[in-house]
Amino acid sequence: MQLATWNVNSLKVRLPHLLQWLETNPVDLLGLQELKLTDDNFPVAELEAAGYGAVFAGQKTYNGVAILYKKATMPEPVDVQVNLPSFPDEQKRVIAATFGDLRFISAYVVNGSEVGSDKFEYKKAWLDALLKDCETWLAKYPKLALVGDYNIAPDDRDVHDPKAWAGQVLCSDDERTRFNTLLGLGLVDSFRLFEQAEKTFSWWDYRMLGFQKNKGLRIDHVLLSKPLAEHCTASVIDRVPRKWEKPSDHAPAVATLSR
Repeated sequence: MQLATWNVNSLKVRLPHLLQWLETNPVDLLGLQELKLTDDNFPVAELEAAGYGAVFAGQKTYNGVAILYKKATMPEPVDVQVNLPSFPDEQKRVIAATFGDLRFISAYVVNGSEVGSDKFEYKKAWLDALLKDCETWLAKYPKLALVGDYNIAPDDRDVHDPKAWAGQVLCSDDERTRFNTLLGLGLVDSFRLFEQAEKTFSWWDYRMLGFQKNKGLRIDHVLLSKPLAEHCTASVIDRVPRKWEKPSDHAPAVATLSR
């Protein structure tokens, strides 16, 4: 079974890329972020034709999250929930659903803009709510995957230039401490279960040849509860779609689990 996450940075623009990627990477569950479209414009028919069902929560211009599930291998989703239970918010940043005994959550964490800003305070409050809710989820769902664009590079290995990024948004102590607290609740960063090549990232700025020069960050994560992590056999970031014409600035992250 393969679980994946991808910030597509506009599903309308990136739908051809998504369908192309799914054709060669038929993952069982895929969390999407930054749909940037309303629910009435979600490409249900196109995904159905590709063999995927979906649950989604869209928002015009910004945010938006979805879970795609491969109909041939996954049961229908139940107990679908949008956003964090403990954090009322108009922004569509979280969607969760249960597939059999697996709880799968797609999250788009607040960017935070810059350390010290109002948006950064919002990010910290949002993350604190995530921590609170995740503790509840883990108690209820032993098999839980929390995937998404976290907008946090967990440590210096996940940053192309740690000195330049030190203390900045995405790399600050406030954000990293909360990420580590999330792991302390019982989640495992699947990527770090395996030996990885140095300077492996999931996001690169469009500007200044960021991808071509590999000036990136690893901010997209597949976190697994310990019962799932015990069955994880691989965890990778697929750089291929980032090379396509007019790509998302993020690459998919994929974890493979033995059934």
